[in-house]
Amino acid sequence: MTNHTNADTLRTPIVAVLGHVDHGKTSLLDKIRGSAVSEGEAGAITQHIGATDIPLDTISGMAGELIDPTDFDLPGLLFIDTPGHHSFSTLRARGGALADIAVLVVDVNDGFQPQTEEAVDILRRTGTPFVVAANKADTTPGWNPQDGQPIQRSLEAQSERAESMLNENLYEIIGQLSDAGFSADLYWRVQDFQKNIGVVPLSALTGEGVPDLLTVLMGLSQRFMKEEMQIDVQGPGEGTVLEVKDERGFGATIDTVVYDGVVRNGDQVVVGGQEEPIVTEIRALLQPRPLEEIRTEKQFEKVAEVGAAAGVKIAAPDLDRAMAGAPVRIVRDRPVEDVVEEVKAELAEIEVETADNGVVVKADTLGSLEAMANALREAEVPILRAEVGDIAPRDIAVAETANQDEHKAILGFNVDLLTNAETELESADVKLFTDDVIYQLIEEYETFVEEKQRAQQETVLDKVVRPARFRILPDHTFRQNDPAVVGVEVISGTVQNNRNVGLFEGNEFDRVGQLSGIQKQGDDVDEARSGERVSIAIDGPTVGRGIEEGDTLWTEVPEKHAKILEQELKEEITADERETLSAYLETKRKRDPFWGK
Repeated sequence: MTNHTNADTLRTPIVAVLGHVDHGKTSLLDKIRGSAVSEGEAGAITQHIGATDIPLDTISGMAGELIDPTDFDLPGLLFIDTPGHHSFSTLRARGGALADIAVLVVDVNDGFQPQTEEAVDILRRTGTPFVVAANKADTTPGWNPQDGQPIQRSLEAQSERAESMLNENLYEIIGQLSDAGFSADLYWRVQDFQKNIGVVPLSALTGEGVPDLLTVLMGLSQRFMKEEMQIDVQGPGEGTVLEVKDERGFGATIDTVVYDGVVRNGDQVVVGGQEEPIVTEIRALLQPRPLEEIRTEKQFEKVAEVGAAAGVKIAAPDLDRAMAGAPVRIVRDRPVEDVVEEVKAELAEIEVETADNGVVVKADTLGSLEAMANALREAEVPILRAEVGDIAPRDIAVAETANQDEHKAILGFNVDLLTNAETELESADVKLFTDDVIYQLIEEYETFVEEKQRAQQETVLDKVVRPARFRILPDHTFRQNDPAVVGVEVISGTVQNNRNVGLFEGNEFDRVGQLSGIQKQGDDVDEARSGERVSIAIDGPTVGRGIEEGDTLWTEVPEKHAKILEQELKEEITADERETLSAYLETKRKRDPFWGK
């Protein structure tokens, strides 16, 4: 990459805004756009596809005395509007995050929420520098709004009570950042932004604190990213797909953020696709019409070229298999095979490990697919197939082929169920889980698996012979044989009807007969628990021959059952049954050490 130092070759830093779903991400972006429009003439602001470009003079107009434009040689800021709060993680540029810098929006009253945690996790993983926008400061009880003012100017107008309530909430957020492993403070107290995260209290509604946010973003970009912003202005364009969309008159198009070089109409382009990279030719580059012309029929106008950094809609044949989050590369004076290899290599970094057995995973973008795969790996859930896109009939067919019931599942992150798949799902033995918070999706699945395993254990438990030992009470022979009927006390375990019983002669188990009835206080029952006294009928022996009053008898546990009880169901049986089982196994193993193993 050639190293130009003159200002016009520094590209605009790309800023992503993320945060929990209703913490004010969109209203903050709208406020920045709106103030920018009223600040400069409308023409100063260029709306891009999926992005808003705000030039330096407009920013300095909004930030007032906070910014001296002569301190900066960056052209401004490009805010990308990431579809979905999380898909930021997808948006990569050569292995790093696409965004140079991020704003994490947190509702000052609500603090960290599940999606905030997730966003912080992504920022940590990608190493993206970020600023926290503590939004909704104006909802502090007793707040006296100072529209559009820098936050410290606004704080001077507040009562002590309002200021201390706001501070309490801000310190709560600073504490939550610290729990997440980031040292943070109010931005005007931060000496070194590389070591500490700046927290900017603001209001997307009144615009208070918005000047501060822009100042901090410009300062950070200028200080730490100047090198990264130096690009080869005329080089072949490189970008990332934000979204794949069907547009009337153009077919499938890709909303793209270009972060390097230039893209021209007619260029040959390689785009990451669902199976193979797509090689095609650009038919049109589309930008939204300027704000003042938005009333005209057509919402887009064609442009001849775009240079980084910019958001643009690319129309070209064969884009219907393109993927959100995939790389976009202009070929220009290079062999097309090399560019295809480059794109393949980049996609390979995002490949998900799949197993011969496991669940089916669908996600809206490559990055969220990757995040899902990481989270499932941590949860030790195998993946049979992982793809970007909505849930289609073939996903259901694949999920049905899983060998284990608990793997007959589809985990869909931020995707829809296609209409033709709905009917399939009704008749298929497949469970669908969908959510837009990754860890909640995985928790739902894990709960389902636990319930399934519990149900399986319960059915096994119903069929397994339970261990028991019981003593024939003296003077309690009611009938000597055919069947022998005696009174017994259950010492431990559960005596069940129709089980074989016997006694140990030394370490030899000697079967004496089978239980054919249990009576408790004159009523027939199926089982008797530890400590109960019941009368039992035993087919086979005669009292006085084979069994005697005072003998201790045991339920005979088949070897296979003993193994299941000891290895799988130990937690499911009662403490006294466990104790009986251990004593039974111990005696059996004195003769054969490997019995029931």
